[in-house]
Amino acid sequence: MRFLEVRRHTMRRKPGQHLSQDGIDLARLVGETSGPFSLVVTSHIPRAIETAIAMGFEVDETNKFLAHIPMDVLTSAHWPSPFSAISQAVSLGGPAAKFAAELADVWRSVVERIPDSTQALVVTHGGLVEVGAVAAVPNYPHAEWGDAIGYCEGVRLSFDGRFNSCEVLRVPDEYHLVEN
Repeated sequence: MRFLEVRRHTMRRKPGQHLSQDGIDLARLVGETSGPFSLVVTSHIPRAIETAIAMGFEVDETNKFLAHIPMDVLTSAHWPSPFSAISQAVSLGGPAAKFAAELADVWRSVVERIPDSTQALVVTHGGLVEVGAVAAVPNYPHAEWGDAIGYCEGVRLSFDGRFNSCEVLRVPDEYHLVEN
């Protein structure tokens, strides 16, 4: 069995791309209970890379596919939305389903590269965590997963040739924010 932890980046100093001190503090807190990771992959956007580093993990590679949700997907899978709404949008087919399947394939390609009994970390952005999780384990009761993923929140997927379970990873209530 292998595991894939997928996290949304932490808070940044808007409108800039770099993390705020609150964001660094949150990433450190999350990093204390995460890992170790055999492989760390982030989007190429600075706030994702900086989140992994603030969590205490070296970034092994970046992947541009982990950076943005295409506009045609956002029209059907609005964000922020609860997992149930994302699941419904993906189940309708079209651009949301296509993108979700491609994202799950990217996640699969990451977890397939690590040794058995280890885990990998992906740091990405809001909406991508929800879309990818719904696609990775399509027959789960997605409504039970709750609201949109907040800063530094994510999912932990088990993998044994396919994704077969998903645990939603939340942070303390005082950090539960979902703004862009």
